[in-house]
Amino acid sequence: MDQSIIERVFATVFPIVAICTIGYGYGRWRKPDIKLINQINMEVFVPLLVFVVLADQSVPVGHLGPMALGAIMVVLGSGLLLWPVIALSPWSSKTFLPPMMFNNVGNMGIPLILLAFGDDFLAIAVVCFIVEMTLHFSLGIFIINPKMRLISLLKQPVMLATLAGFAVALSGFQLPDSVHLPIDMLGQICIPLMLFTLGIRLTSIEFGDWKVGLIGAVLCPISGIIMAVAAQTLLQLPPQQYAVLLVFGALPPAVLNYMVAEQYQQEPKRVASIVLIGNLVALISIPFTLTFVL
Repeated sequence: MDQSIIERVFATVFPIVAICTIGYGYGRWRKPDIKLINQINMEVFVPLLVFVVLADQSVPVGHLGPMALGAIMVVLGSGLLLWPVIALSPWSSKTFLPPMMFNNVGNMGIPLILLAFGDDFLAIAVVCFIVEMTLHFSLGIFIINPKMRLISLLKQPVMLATLAGFAVALSGFQLPDSVHLPIDMLGQICIPLMLFTLGIRLTSIEFGDWKVGLIGAVLCPISGIIMAVAAQTLLQLPPQQYAVLLVFGALPPAVLNYMVAEQYQQEPKRVASIVLIGNLVALISIPFTLTFVL
């Protein structure tokens, strides 16, 4: 693989580690209560990011149905594939399965796809993002809290933002710049804030959590790649779309898994470990995957 690709992959992953490290240092210093910060992020900044991505008319996603189906198969299949493994482990499936299913397509996957395949693949990257986000805030929350009613899921700010974004996109309405800009600016807050609070959460991680983090870091990309290959046997995607699906499958757990775990108090310290170590291991797994697909 070209040296520049390796450098850019590292440049994509390193900021994640750096921001988490700063958050960790601040957490050790001040020991802040981050529940309110995470609540604001989940109820304001993340929904605004989802809305503005979906409502952006410059990203044509309507013709990519098979690619969306492939992404769905990767997400759902990863959970089904690892379910027996988790059942035999000492860890809760509510803690372990969501990070294995819902990967870091937002702040790592999209930049990687554009880097490896070019700006013409923005629509494909956005389709993967939409699939991951929609399933995460429906099925992902249901896994953690099976007693939650469907109407409660639909009332989630992110789900409301998803529906509103689709409505704007389907209507053909173009958001005025004066409206688009502040929404986009607020939405962009969520990613670094997620990483910063993740670093703070890491100050309370116990040694035993690093073991589950390392196992998750290995199983997440392996299960995703296996399901991408399986999806291709059924869908027969064009070669370049299949290559993107493989990269999508190889991505580490999304930072958003930690945010959801924090919100629902589903072992957030353990989920934080899975997310952080998974993204560190991506320094190895992502370059390896790109070597294969490019």
